[in-house]
Amino acid sequence: MAIRVTLDRVLLERRMSLTELCERVGITLANLSILKTGKAKAVRFSTLNALCRELECQPGDLLAYEPGGDEEDDGE
Repeated sequence: MAIRVTLDRVLLERRMSLTELCERVGITLANLSILKTGKAKAVRFSTLNALCRELECQPGDLLAYEPGGDEEDDGE
């Protein structure tokens, strides 16, 4: 996918564990792990909002667009 999740980098910069973040945001560790590894197909704005709130960052700090990535045809 052309969108890459950079959550691991932000967590490292904040010296925060994935477990601590999931407790603060109220998302299961399994779902947060899926997002962190880039295997998620979508992310809710409410989830993105909660992540940005707890990590004190902008959505662009968590997501990166990589042109020429493995883009999938989503039918649009």
